[in-house]
Amino acid sequence: MKKFDLISVGDNATDAFIRLSEAELNCQIDKPECKICMKFASKIPYDSVTEVPAGGNSSNVALGSARLGLAVAYISNVGDDDHGQKTLAKLNEAGINTTWVKKNADVPTNYNYVLWYADDRTILVKHENYPNYFPFDRFDDTHHQSAQSEPDNPEANWLYLSSMSDSDGSVHQQIADWLTAQPETKLAFSPGTWQLKAGVEKLKAIYARTEILFCNKQEATKISNRGESSDEPEVSPRLPNSPKVVFRTLAESIKNLGPKIVVITDGENGASVLDDQNNFYQIPAFTNFGPALERTGAGDAFAAAFLVATANNLPADQALAWGAINSASVVTQIGPHAGLLTRTEIEKKS
Repeated sequence: MKKFDLISVGDNATDAFIRLSEAELNCQIDKPECKICMKFASKIPYDSVTEVPAGGNSSNVALGSARLGLAVAYISNVGDDDHGQKTLAKLNEAGINTTWVKKNADVPTNYNYVLWYADDRTILVKHENYPNYFPFDRFDDTHHQSAQSEPDNPEANWLYLSSMSDSDGSVHQQIADWLTAQPETKLAFSPGTWQLKAGVEKLKAIYARTEILFCNKQEATKISNRGESSDEPEVSPRLPNSPKVVFRTLAESIKNLGPKIVVITDGENGASVLDDQNNFYQIPAFTNFGPALERTGAGDAFAAAFLVATANNLPADQALAWGAINSASVVTQIGPHAGLLTRTEIEKKS
């Protein structure tokens, strides 16, 4: 069995990017979020639609990491349908091992509608109800067999875990158990919707095992409060005079949960990292590629480049720069994949 640089785990979806021009943003100073507004009970024209298979956090990071030269495998579900076939074709074309992407005859591939207005998007999501699925078993002394010798338990330097449904938490416990049996495998974790709702206590084994945790500013606030509501209001990055978030304090709070390295992104305002030696670095957004066209996948591109840099033993400040460069390229293209860079392209910009 081949040893992988990275195994990425999590849901995927086909994204349909619907370009809108007849809409407007409604942002109020006392509200944490802006709203996209369109005429009710009307026919609203759209400018274009672009369909992108193999979207979703873990799929995006798999594709970004493969583009940067890692040997990657992917664990997920798709439907046994046309969208599923296109997803597999895209992953295979990128050189990603799809042995453990399960085709489901009775459940369709996830499909999202991305309402793209100005340089950002609002995503209409539907998570299909796939059976809980993690294909690797934990083998220990009681089984008289090692995980490394079992063909369905490959070796990996890194496991990347992000958004996935798990109704009772059993898959995450299985992942935690597998990681226990694979002490050489490092975990990179970017909590998705279900994982954030589950809270820290339910996933404490995952947080404790995490080498790198990726999140954005709003997610960091939630995680640092252990999944409880924060007294500090979230503020839209589009509003002026937003109160400054103390990123180091947030990162230190998250680090106390177990992660060795904490990366917090803040969109157009840049990103920060607290590394495993407690060095804290910040970087502004990289702008050399020009203005943003559409921001889907920016955080995933950042995570992929930071992870690959770390896997190549680069220091945290340089990994931060790799992330900023890759993210800046992705937002100049439609969707999360078109702007992904190679290692050579990132190194030329570093």
